Amino acid sequence: MPPRYVAGVDVAYAGRFSIGVVAVLDLGSGRVLEVEKSLQETRFPYVPTLLSFREVPPVVSAIRKLKIRPQVFLVDGHGRAHPYRLGFASHLGLVIRAPTIGVAKRILCGRVGKGSSMLWNPILHEGEVVGAEVYTKPGGKPVYVSVGHMVSLETAVKIVLMCVKGHRIPEPILKAHQAASREKERLKNLLT
Repeated sequence: MPPRYVAGVDVAYAGRFSIGVVAVLDLGSGRVLEVEKSLQETRFPYVPTLLSFREVPPVVSAIRKLKIRPQVFLVDGHGRAHPYRLGFASHLGLVIRAPTIGVAKRILCGRVGKGSSMLWNPILHEGEVVGAEVYTKPGGKPVYVSVGHMVSLETAVKIVLMCVKGHRIPEPILKAHQAASREKERLKNLLT
């Protein structure tokens, strides 16, 4: 049974601040039901492959404000398709103890193999399938889907495809990104 409430997660930065955003959508209607934000001082430096240590704290604060409990969280980042097998989506899932799916715009590790499905191709790293290259629009660029926490790769791909509404990026992440961008601009205007 497909999830009813799906959340998208994104983080934006303005100066020394991190803005964690979660947007909850009703998958049936496509309506945004709730958007929560959290502004925090960024305490962890930018270190490639360790971004989750920077991004999990403001996102968890935003998630704690939710009145609606999503069945799954789509995260703008990687899950197991990560050199340490623990990207932002996996880290977040462990912390909040909920199903998470990583959806990234670029491949972080491994290579894309040939798949038997018309919908996706496997991402292989060190002999292991760690994610999927998924085309969400005909002729468009792919997204890279990986298991975050408490979900199979096949289910992750299905949920991502259910959440695509005419854009490359699934709607829940797109809505979180738009809210994070607006908040970033608002904060920049206050700081200048």
